[in-house]
Amino acid sequence: MTGKFFRYTTVLAAAVMLASCSDKDYQVPEPKNELQNDAIKRSIGPNMAGLQMEFAYAIALPADKGKLVSAEVEASIAGAPETYIDNRSYYTNGSGDDIGIEVTNPSENKGNVTSVTFNKDTMASTLRYYYVPAAEARGKEVTFKFTGRASNGQTVTYNLGPFRISAMEMKLDIPVSDAGAKYFSIADMTAYNAADAAANADKIDLVYLHRTTPASFKHGLVAPAADAQYLPGVTLPPGVNRNTKMAKVNQLRDQQLSRDQFAVFVDDTDFQELDLSNGSNFALGLDKDYGVWAETADGKYRAYIFVNSVNNGAKSAVLSIKRYTMK
Repeated sequence: MTGKFFRYTTVLAAAVMLASCSDKDYQVPEPKNELQNDAIKRSIGPNMAGLQMEFAYAIALPADKGKLVSAEVEASIAGAPETYIDNRSYYTNGSGDDIGIEVTNPSENKGNVTSVTFNKDTMASTLRYYYVPAAEARGKEVTFKFTGRASNGQTVTYNLGPFRISAMEMKLDIPVSDAGAKYFSIADMTAYNAADAAANADKIDLVYLHRTTPASFKHGLVAPAADAQYLPGVTLPPGVNRNTKMAKVNQLRDQQLSRDQFAVFVDDTDFQELDLSNGSNFALGLDKDYGVWAETADGKYRAYIFVNSVNNGAKSAVLSIKRYTMK
């Protein structure tokens, strides 16, 4: 990659373009006659245990000063085993597409350090680092120290953070069915059939059902303690009797639950400020892209349940959930 220094040092400028959107005082670093580096966080939304946080790390030096030898990222809290550095260097082509070229060996994790060694003769690179917070990081802050090394002995570092890891928990694509797994537990973030619900009666917060007659409310989530008119034809398993508070909303398409293009996110603050004191114990007329705020009868959990899809013929739906444990 000799002769490409000035083209590749633009990765330093490109990397910080996103940062400049939120920090008007940021100045794009000028190319210098030495090893340089820069880093940004690319992913948006709440940082959650089990979900990737994506970073771009750019390092470069003049061609006559040597080549890149290694790069590493030290996290203040060790990531899950899925944490890694992509072994490709990325640049953006004229069409705006990210193009990756392999430049390093596969990354290695040792404790809280993720590292790569370069196997191509290059003096500029933009690497992607994917940190996956482990469960023990939930509710804590994490910082990152990026380090690049060159063959001339120079070393550069760049610090990012702190970033707070959300206290929320999440589970995606939970199937529910009027004829099968209809008893929903916020505590377990799963749906049970009648037999399993009886064995977990103290954890059942909601009943999913689909009705067109006598009450034409189609898909619904109803607390077991709700009036029987909202549970037509339902015989509750023994001990299933919790009174969950709810509020139905439409078009609150949390990106992490819906996985669509809308940059809307439910976060810890939403749950902390949620007031369901006037909530009902049923949410009827649900459809795709609807959501339900919920609070368990004991006040231990608050949740946002999103409807990913519905099937009227099969009387079923697919739900995803974010859950927050109250202190």
